[in-house]
Amino acid sequence: MRHIRSGGSRLKLFWVSSLIYLSLLCNAQAQNPLARDPKAAKAGEYEFRINCALCHGLGARGGGRGPDLTRAQKKHTHNDAEMFQVISNGIPGTAMPANGTNGQGVGMTDTEIWQIITYIRSQEVKTSAKQLGDPAHGKKLFFGDGNCSMCHMVAGHGGRLGPDLTGVGASRTRASLIDSIRNPSRRLAWGLTEPTKEFPQEYVTVTATTADGKTISGVALNEDSFTVQVMDRGENLHLLEKDRLRSFQKSRESIMPKYDPDVLSDKDIDDTIAFLANVEAK
Repeated sequence: MRHIRSGGSRLKLFWVSSLIYLSLLCNAQAQNPLARDPKAAKAGEYEFRINCALCHGLGARGGGRGPDLTRAQKKHTHNDAEMFQVISNGIPGTAMPANGTNGQGVGMTDTEIWQIITYIRSQEVKTSAKQLGDPAHGKKLFFGDGNCSMCHMVAGHGGRLGPDLTGVGASRTRASLIDSIRNPSRRLAWGLTEPTKEFPQEYVTVTATTADGKTISGVALNEDSFTVQVMDRGENLHLLEKDRLRSFQKSRESIMPKYDPDVLSDKDIDDTIAFLANVEAK
């Protein structure tokens, strides 16, 4: 009996020691071993270009499919350990894939992931505490004279013709948002990833003429070899069979109008962007 108790004590000690070791190992991995290493950041830039730039853009400044990673505050991660997990495992329900599963680049080792994190940290822009623009006025413009809400939705309010802009304040740089407002067709091909969609919609403009001569113009929602689903400017849905159409054309010209300075001043745009950023922050 004494031998059995002794063996049990040794087994218990073994498991306790193992748990302590695993805990220390996890804590060690919670810290980026390559933090602030210029050589690691340079290697990470190379890995980022291969594996991440397709969605997040060169310089990690954001693309149509992925958010701007140069912001100090990020939606899904608050430290290096969480960023490591996101890169490794992806984010379910979004376009962010697990490591090595997106067909872009190859599967990365742990060291390469830490290098990418080091690179991202080196690219981060520390946002100023002073916010450009007046979000209250921007909200009035968005839902009022700016007519943004006729096509775009924010926090469940607005139109469905254009992309949902609820999270755009965190996913896009201020410069890219200004460019999208001033030149809406420039980046139309990339589209925007939305919370309800696994992959980004490209918002291709479609003009179709039916057999009875009716013209339908709007945004293509779904398309295959035989049919196309179109949402027109009145948010009416049309399921069209291509072989029954008189004509069918697609265009990269956005149906969103250009907001020149005589329509929206630079200050008005600053206010609108401040509103969008404020919505995401809540």
